[in-house]
Amino acid sequence: MAERQTRPGRARMSVELPLWRALTGYRLVALGYALLLFVPDYHRYAHPLGAALYLGVLTAWTLATWRRFGSAERCAWYFPLTDLALALAGILLTGVLDTQARIADGCHTLPAVWTSGAALGCALKGGWRWAAAAATLVVAANVAEREELPVRDLMLVWVAAIAIGYVVEVTRISERTLAQALRIEAATRERERLARDIHDNVLQVLAMVQRRGTALGGEAAELGRMAGEQEIALRTLVAGGPGRPAEAPSSPDPAPGASGASDAPDAPGQGPCDLRTLLGPRARPGVSLATPGTPVLLDATAAAELAAAVGAALDNVERHAGDGAQAWILVEDEPDEVIVTVRDDGPGIPEGRLAAAEREGRMGVALSIRGRLAELGGSAELLSVPGQGTEVELRVPRRGPSWGSVG
Repeated sequence: MAERQTRPGRARMSVELPLWRALTGYRLVALGYALLLFVPDYHRYAHPLGAALYLGVLTAWTLATWRRFGSAERCAWYFPLTDLALALAGILLTGVLDTQARIADGCHTLPAVWTSGAALGCALKGGWRWAAAAATLVVAANVAEREELPVRDLMLVWVAAIAIGYVVEVTRISERTLAQALRIEAATRERERLARDIHDNVLQVLAMVQRRGTALGGEAAELGRMAGEQEIALRTLVAGGPGRPAEAPSSPDPAPGASGASDAPDAPGQGPCDLRTLLGPRARPGVSLATPGTPVLLDATAAAELAAAVGAALDNVERHAGDGAQAWILVEDEPDEVIVTVRDDGPGIPEGRLAAAEREGRMGVALSIRGRLAELGGSAELLSVPGQGTEVELRVPRRGPSWGSVG
C-alpha cells in the first residue's frame, strides 16, 4: 500500500513509504554496528568461528534483502518473519558461543541492535499486533540468554515497535478512507455535470415535445404523452432516486437564446475568453444586457459555465415570471472576480418553492446555477421578494480551482 500505481509510469507516494525506507537504512546501519562490535572481540568468544559464521549469514541475508524492505509491496510477509527468526537465533546463540564472563558483564548479543529492526519490520508489515508479538519474543529470548536484563532497552524496543505498528495501521485506514472519499467526490461531480446537461438540454426538448404534441393532437398527442413520461423519469433520476414524481411543466417553449446550454455559443477551447461574446446572444426583446466597454476576460471553461448559468437563470424567468416580464443582465468586471446579476420584475418565488422543486427533480437552481458556480470556486446568491421579482447574483473568481489568473 505504500507505493501504489495510479496510472502507467506514475506512482503515488504514501505516508507509509518513508517508514519502509528508514527501516532499510536502519537494517544496514545496525548490521555495520554489529560487525564493528564483533571484530575487535573476535578472540574473546568461546567459539569465535561459530560467531563469525552466524554474522556471515546475517550479513548475507541483510544485503540480499535490503531492496525488499523498501516498500510494503516488495516485502512479503516471510521477510520480516525471517528477520525475526535470525534475531532470536542470534540472541540465543550468544549464550552458547560467548563466554559466561562476558555475558555476565553485559556484553552485546551477536546481532546487537539489529534485533530492533526485526521487531520494527514486523510492525510495518502487520501492525501493532505483529509488533507486540515480535517484541515479546525478543524480550523472552533475552530473558533466556542472560540473568541480568537491560530492562530499559528492552522496554524501549517493545514500546517503539507497538507505537509504530499502531501508527501504520492508522495511516492505512486514513488512506483508504481518503481514497474512498475522493472516489465518491469524483462520482458525485460527474453525476452533477450529467444532471446539468440533462436539465439544460434533454428536459427542455422533452417539455417542448410534450407541449407541441398536446397542441397538435392525434398521434402527436401520444408522442407528447410519452415525452412527458420520460421527462418525469429523468427528473426523478436527476433528483437522486425514486421519489414523488412531479408533473411535467406546462412552460412555454424555450425561446431562442433562453436555454441554459443548448444554444449557447461555444467558448474557445484554450486561453482567456471575453464573457461579453457569450452573453451577447442572450439579449433580446424583454432581456436587457449591460456590460463594460472593455473585454471581460475569464478562463474559457469558466466563461462558458458562467454563461450557461446565466442561461439557466433566464429560463427560470421565462418559465415562472409570466408573460411580459422584463429581465436585466448586469456584468461587473472587478479586479479579483466577475459578477453577473440577473434580475426580473416577476412575481418572485414563494417561500419554500426552491426546496420543493429540488425534491420534485427540478434542479435548475440547485445544479444548473449553484452547482456550476461551486465547481468554478464561485457562488450564486438568490434574493426573491414576493411581488417584487427575483435577483440572482453570480460571482466567479479570476483564479479558480483549476485555472490561473486571467486578465
